[in-house]
Amino acid sequence: MSTAEAPAAAVGVPDPVLIRGTGLLGTSIGIGLSAAGSTVLLHDPSPSASGVAQDIGAGVAVDLDGDALRDTPPVLVVVAAPPDVTAAVVVDSLRRWPGAVVVDIASVKEGVARAVREAVERGEISAADADRHLGTHPMAGSERSGPVAARGTLFTASPWVLCPEPTTAPAALAAGEALARVLKATPTRMDAQAHDEAVALISHLPQIAASLVAARLQDTADASLALAGNGLRDTTRIAASDPQLWVQILAGNAERIVPALRSLRDDLDGLLDVLEEPAAPGARLGIARLIAEGNAGRARIPGKHGTPPQAFAVVTVVVDDAPGQIAALLEAVGRTGVNVEDLRLEHASGHRAGMVDVSVLPGCKDELVSALADAGWKVV
Repeated sequence: MSTAEAPAAAVGVPDPVLIRGTGLLGTSIGIGLSAAGSTVLLHDPSPSASGVAQDIGAGVAVDLDGDALRDTPPVLVVVAAPPDVTAAVVVDSLRRWPGAVVVDIASVKEGVARAVREAVERGEISAADADRHLGTHPMAGSERSGPVAARGTLFTASPWVLCPEPTTAPAALAAGEALARVLKATPTRMDAQAHDEAVALISHLPQIAASLVAARLQDTADASLALAGNGLRDTTRIAASDPQLWVQILAGNAERIVPALRSLRDDLDGLLDVLEEPAAPGARLGIARLIAEGNAGRARIPGKHGTPPQAFAVVTVVVDDAPGQIAALLEAVGRTGVNVEDLRLEHASGHRAGMVDVSVLPGCKDELVSALADAGWKVV
């Protein structure tokens, strides 16, 4: 039996597991662990949320003070509570279950670690208790929220950051790594401060930018919005995220986000100065330099599977907006033996057709274009 097929307990996930918080991430973890063979217990302040999570196979909903947890206390507690109460739930869990490892999955790590240390200083928990805590952050999610959006494959191939403190118990670190691996994520270790600086730039700043751009659309005429293509949709996709959640995330990581926003503001101020006098000497160079710097930054984003960035050739095929067309196109591509590196679909405005961008290795482009054209596909 392979690791991917083995029961969760066989690859180091302590059992039973209690998940405190049954939103998108907590429920997705429960579904994945239950499918892998773990005994999963669920608790949420909202009985309806934990009930939905139970109904879709994430585990069994329990009362924190009920017989189930008294008779079989958890060996691993996964705190998937909202960010603004994560630290309190972590401390409560460490106090309630002195034999359990407590892992949290909040998206900001320094504040939780600080709160645990402060709980030790106040005498609420012992230093040994604090060592059973491990801060983690699965780098996966969706603009949708709640247990109904959950799926057991949410974390597949995604980074799962572990942020151990210098005194974190080896058992806690091992449990966190096993949790990530059984959910088919890729565990990686980072210092909490480095993590919060990183997510401020690669996650929180894009959310702010998407929301700011999308906010400009509120009073835009329908005729103008009808011209929108994938560029606008891509840029604003995450603007559909949960406002309440992002209030907590941005407030929790404000110390790291503010410098990134100030740097962005400096660039915007520079662009405004240039555009106010676009014919002035050097103005066009300034615009070109800004776009070129964006090209350079974009080129540094890792490619698929975390490999170094790689430029692909794009073959655009027009398909009818009808059932089975994309499947037929992919089957035709498969017959050529050319691997699809990426795929995008854009609907043609005013026509019942779409344009499928098939990304392939540059050396395969001519072969694919010729084969698809010979097969009767409309290749642009």
